[in-house]
Parts: sequence; structure tokens; C-alpha cells
Amino acid sequence: MRRILLLACILSLTACSSLGVKPWERDLLAKPEMQLAENPMEMGFDDHTYFSKEGSSGGGSFAGGGCGCN
Repeated sequence: MRRILLLACILSLTACSSLGVKPWERDLLAKPEMQLAENPMEMGFDDHTYFSKEGSSGGGSFAGGGCGCN
């Protein structure tokens, strides 16, 4: 019974090993229609808001608190 359980655990861990973007798929994901925000100006405003709230740049996909003062 232990061997079967161990085998099931190992197989379930290896099931996710092929996740990720292949090099030949990156051209499809780089197209403008695949971007998260359609409007680049809106994305710039969002980045400025996150920078003002967090005191750092980058990581715009995470919302967070902070005092908001700059």
C-alpha cells in the first residue's frame, strides 16, 4: 500500500513538470492582443500608482497597501 501511495505522489509531482512557455510559443504571447492591458497609457498610470503606493517600481501585478504618500 505504501509503494502505491509513494508512486502516486511521485507521478502527481511529475505531472506539472512540463509547464511553461516553449521558445517557439513566445512569438504568439508577444503579440499586442495578448497583453494584459489594451491601453499602454492605462498601464503607465497603473505603474505610477503602484510606485506611489509601494515606493518601488516593477511588480505591477501585485496589489498592496502603503500610505500612498510620495
